[in-house]
Parts: sequence; structure tokens; C-alpha cells
Amino acid sequence: MWYILIIILIIVIIWFVYVLNRFIYLKKRIERSKSVIDVFLKERFDLIPNLVESCKGYLNYEKETLSKIVELRTDFAKNNNQKSGEKLNKYYKELIGIFENYPELKANETILNLQKQLEKLESEIAAARRIYVNDITSYNTLVRKIPSNLVAKIFKYQEINYPILETEEIKIKF
Repeated sequence: MWYILIIILIIVIIWFVYVLNRFIYLKKRIERSKSVIDVFLKERFDLIPNLVESCKGYLNYEKETLSKIVELRTDFAKNNNQKSGEKLNKYYKELIGIFENYPELKANETILNLQKQLEKLESEIAAARRIYVNDITSYNTLVRKIPSNLVAKIFKYQEINYPILETEEIKIKF
């Protein structure tokens, strides 16, 4: 009879240690998931200013070229000035030559690369958030499930609230 009680006690202790280790494992996994999200958010934070600056540079290039072309075209239309027409043709030829020789301008290529990096980061952040929420769900399930809820009560493990995604309108100014 004593043997049966000792075996039952050993089984209970083994189960208790297993559940306690499971809580510890899930808590650490949640911390790791959260830190992965933080790393991705920092990378995104560092990437966005580069994208904005590259766009500014590209738009300034376009703005200068196009405003010069518009200015010459307006002058040519008003005054029928031959010199303005020649300069206008020269700018058009230069512009066409640039686009023919470099279909993807270096600045534009940079912007596309930065956009691709940003899209990739956004996907990685979304995936990391899904993992984080799944880890919290696993932990909370263990906290609420019988009989592991007894271990949770003894060691004061409580449910973890799910993260709330705060959204705000983002305005990028060039």
C-alpha cells in the first residue's frame, strides 16, 4: 500500500515539475517573441527616414528638371523664343537619354530597394506578432487549464493581456 502512495506521490511531483517548467518555458518564449518584435520595429524605425530622404532627393531631382522644362516651355509658348525652344529640346533629349540609358534611375532604384526592405520588415513584424500572440495564448491556456491552474495559483502565474495595436495616422512630408 505504501508503495502505491509513494509511486502516486512521485508521479504528482514529476507532473508538478513538468508543469512548472512548462510555465517557465512559455514565459521565456513570450519574452523572446517580444524582443524579436522590438528588433524589427527598430529596424523599421531606422529604415523609414532613409526612404523619406531618398524620396526627397528623387523628387527634388524630378522637380528641378520638370520645373526647368515647364519654365522653358512656357517661355517658348508665350514668346515663341527660339533660344527657349532649343534649350527645351536639349532638356527633353537629355531627359530621354537619361531614361533610355538608365531605365531605372539610381535614386529610383534606391527607393524601390528601400520600399522592398520596408515591405519585408512589415511582413516579418506581422509574423513576429502572430508568434507573440500564439505564445501568449499557449501560456494563458496553461494558466486556465485544470489541473495546471493549481501550479499557476501556487506560483502566482497570471494571465497575460494580449497586446493592443495602437494606430495613429502617419503623415510623411516631403
